[in-house]
Order: sequence, then structure tokens, then C-alpha cells
Amino acid sequence: MTVAFREALRGDVAGAVGLLRDDGLGQLRELAEMDVYLAAFDEMMGMPGNRLIVGEVAGEIVATYQLTLIPGISLAGALRAQIEGVRVAADLRGQGVGRLLVADAEARARSAGAALLQLTMNQSRVDSRRFYEREGFVASHFGFKKTL
Repeated sequence: MTVAFREALRGDVAGAVGLLRDDGLGQLRELAEMDVYLAAFDEMMGMPGNRLIVGEVAGEIVATYQLTLIPGISLAGALRAQIEGVRVAADLRGQGVGRLLVADAEARARSAGAALLQLTMNQSRVDSRRFYEREGFVASHFGFKKTL
């Protein structure tokens, strides 16, 4: 399958949000009106190194992720690339789209000079964990979140 990945445009936000809403966790937490997501997208576009990426097949958005470049002083000043909000259309899971998505994220991160690609995911996503481990990610750290 060929998937064309590109930086999202404002008109792509609804398609990306549709993918976020199309799973068990998203159905519970992605409940805001579209204007909230559009405002978040606009803010992202104003930040260097923070982009929403969409994958298309035949003009339809079938995958999405957010890529954020994070400069820091640890790891000898290494630039990190963080991927979040990773989703593949439910009817295409298990068909290699996720592998293409990760390859796209890695290529973009390397091109930007990142030394590390990292992500967080909900612990309830057992299948996703197996997928990321097959793609070479290592569960090397504990992650904590605190709602503010």
C-alpha cells in the first residue's frame, strides 16, 4: 500500500481529529467542538518544530501523528523528536500503514538532526506496545503525567 505523508493543512484537522476519535480512548476524551482543535492547530503552526502530519490514500486521510522537535541540554545537547497522537484508520490497521508512519516520522526526525525519536502511549494499548517494540522502540523509561 502506498501512503503519502505530508504536513497537515488547516483543512485536514477534521480528518485527523476523526482518527483520534475513532478508538476506545479517543471516544472518551476527544469530545471538544472542532474550533478547539483548529485553534490548537493554529498554535502548533506558530511554533517552529511542531507539526501535524497526515497520511493519505486516494485523497483520504488514513493516518496522523504530531511531530515535535525538542532541543535540550541533556545527551550532550541532543535534539529529540517526540511523536504523539499516532493513529491509523481502524480498517487499515495490520496492513503496514503504521510501519510506513513510523518510517516517515524517523525520516523527518533524522532530517531535522534529531538524535532520538521518542513517544508515550497509554498503558492500556497492549497491541500498540507490541507494534512499537517490533519497530525498534525500547520501553526504557517510566512516564508520568499529571492533569493540570
